[in-house]
Amino acid sequence: MIGINFDDWEQRKLGELAEIVRGASPRPIQNPKWFDSNSDIGWLRISDVTKQNGRIYNLEQKISKAGEEKTRVLTESHLLLSIAATVGKPVINYVKSGVHDGFLIFINPSFNKEFMFQWLEMFRPKWQKYGQPGSQVNLNSELVKNQDILLPIIKEQTKIGIFFKQLDDTIALHQRKLEKLKQLKKGYLQLMFPQKDEKTPKLRFANFSLAWKKRKLGGIAPLRGGFAFQSKKFVKKGIPIIRISNILSNETVGGDYAFYQEQENDGNFLLPDKAAILAMSGATTGKVSILVNPYNQKIYQNQRVGYFRKTEIIDYTFISTIVKSQLFTNQLKSVLVAGAQPNISSKEIDSFEFFIPLQKEEQIKLGAFFKKIDNAINLHQKKVSTLQDIKKSYLQKIFV
Repeated sequence: MIGINFDDWEQRKLGELAEIVRGASPRPIQNPKWFDSNSDIGWLRISDVTKQNGRIYNLEQKISKAGEEKTRVLTESHLLLSIAATVGKPVINYVKSGVHDGFLIFINPSFNKEFMFQWLEMFRPKWQKYGQPGSQVNLNSELVKNQDILLPIIKEQTKIGIFFKQLDDTIALHQRKLEKLKQLKKGYLQLMFPQKDEKTPKLRFANFSLAWKKRKLGGIAPLRGGFAFQSKKFVKKGIPIIRISNILSNETVGGDYAFYQEQENDGNFLLPDKAAILAMSGATTGKVSILVNPYNQKIYQNQRVGYFRKTEIIDYTFISTIVKSQLFTNQLKSVLVAGAQPNISSKEIDSFEFFIPLQKEEQIKLGAFFKKIDNAINLHQKKVSTLQDIKKSYLQKIFV
């Protein structure tokens, strides 16, 4: 672990530690004369910051000679701070970059660059104090220059910076693996399920040649709506209730649960282990998650949470694959009204049609194949989340 003595840390202002200047943008920015695909100077945009999480290793758009004269060009790596859109996000450019006026640049710093990157990452939520409630934070160079910081000696800064950089590199490694797995799954879904105007997939397991048939979802795995448990009767301990807020965007079930007293004859309230459940309203409408309940504890299904019921005619893992795929999402878009509060019904979902293999053995093989990919995705997602939590904890403990 890092050896740190907080008594050695000295309070300074950011403006004392570097020359802080704002980037510059050619105007009008839409004019093509500012850009040249053959240039070796990239043009740093907010989208690049978001996509690369603040560590800029490549820039798709290049700035022209004329554009260089209208901006600030960095030919070496610098620390920057976003003051527009991704407000307060620290950035390091590892490539030659033209920097527009949505960024501040720390020039000739007397601090360790990696240390300050991490301190700014930790401090980012605190910039909100400069914004009005409900409005966007408006950062400028003077506010940043006058911000106080506690700073250790440069040797300790370097040690802390190296520690967090290694942690960031490990997180990035697992994120890349995660994205590759997601792309792999997407590619296989397109090959192993019939796409638009297709009746059979392009890629199949050996020894299966029968044509696939179109079936309504309601005929093979009908959606069961939840029950209206009264929130005023929620208790601190009891039977957990799956609400729409528990259906997460990463296809898992989690978050804060509500609890209810155990009900008599509650068979119709219960969700089984490995149930594919659907958010039928709210911000995550249409999202499908798989409930993991290995000990078969009682779990209730709340209103606006749908459960795809198991039937004997279909392999359930195969169904879980379909309802988590783009094939399902494409049909979902046709029943969601733009601009309205997201809301879908069991009748609408049951009407969705899919081509499916009639041989259950083929369904089982497909379901098992995609379940392996999902397990690998979940493994790397958990690693990323765990590492991010570890980093957050260290940031809070190390920086004061």
